[in-house]
Amino acid sequence: MIKFIKNWTLPLAMLAGTLAYLLFAKLPFLAPAKPFINSFVSFITPWLIFAQLLLTFCKIDMRELKPKRWHLWLLMIQAFSCLITASVLLLVPMGELNIGIWQGMMVCLICPTATAAAVITGKLGGNAATLTTYTLFSNLLGAVMVPLVFPLVEPHDGLTFWDAFWKILGKVFPLLLSPILVAWILKHYVKKLHRWLMEHSGMAFYIWAFALALVMGQTARSLINSDASAWLVALGGLFTCALQFLLGKRIGSAYNDRLSAGQALGQKNTVLAIWMASTYLHPLATIAPGSYVLWQNIVNSYQLWKKRKKEGQA
Repeated sequence: MIKFIKNWTLPLAMLAGTLAYLLFAKLPFLAPAKPFINSFVSFITPWLIFAQLLLTFCKIDMRELKPKRWHLWLLMIQAFSCLITASVLLLVPMGELNIGIWQGMMVCLICPTATAAAVITGKLGGNAATLTTYTLFSNLLGAVMVPLVFPLVEPHDGLTFWDAFWKILGKVFPLLLSPILVAWILKHYVKKLHRWLMEHSGMAFYIWAFALALVMGQTARSLINSDASAWLVALGGLFTCALQFLLGKRIGSAYNDRLSAGQALGQKNTVLAIWMASTYLHPLATIAPGSYVLWQNIVNSYQLWKKRKKEGQA
C-alpha cells in the first residue's frame, strides 16, 4: 500500500482534492464549515510555498551554484513570453473572456519552477542539482518581473503603478526570497536544524502533494461553477503547459540535459501561480493556473509510469 501511494502520489492528491470539494458541495450540513475552510486555505497557502522553498534551498550550497547555458535560454523564454502576453493585453482591446485567457497564460509563463520539480526530475533519472539551481534563478526572475508587469495589465482602483508595484513587491519578493535567506542563516548559525532539514528534504514533495490537493479543490470549484467559457481559459493553460514542456525538452536536448530542462520550464509552482492570479489579476485568470495543475501532473504521471514500465521490462 505504501509503495502504491508513493508511485501514484500525484493522481491521488488530485483525486483527493476534487473529492473533498464535491463532498463539501453536495452535503448541506457541511456548509457552515466552508468559510473556515476558505480562510484556512488562504492562510496556509503562503506558508506551504515558504516551506517547500526552504527545504529546497537548504540543499543548495550557494558556493556551488553552477549556471548552465540552458538556464539562460529558459530564463529568457520565461521573461520574454511574459512580456509578449503582457504586450498583447496592453495593445489589443479585448473583452473579459480574452483578458482572462491572456492573463491566465501570462501567469503560467512567468510563474517560477515548482519546488517538487527536483524530486520528479530525480525520480525520472534527470539531474536534480541543475534543476534546483534553475529553481533559484526562476524565483529571482519572478520576484522582479511580477511586481513590474502585473500592475500594468491589471490596474487597481485608487492605486498608481508605483503604489501597486510596491504593494505586490512587498508580498511576492519576501515570499520567494526569504526562504533563501533563512536557509543561509540556518546553514551558518543553526547547523543542527539545517542538517535535519537537509536530511528530510524529501518532505517538500509531500508538502507539495498536500498543497496540490488544496489547489485541485479550488480548481474543481472554479470549473464546475463557471460557464463553458471557463474551459477556454483552461485550454490556454493547456497550451502554455505543452509549449513549455516542449521548448524545455528541445533546449535541454541540445545540452544533454533533456529531462531536467523539460521539468524546469514545464513544471510550475501552481500554488504560487493561483495565489498571484487570485490576488492581483482578473478572476477568470485563476482558472488557467488551476487547470495547469491538471495538465502538468498528467504529464508527470505519464512520465513516471513510463519510467516504471521500462524498469519493469529491464
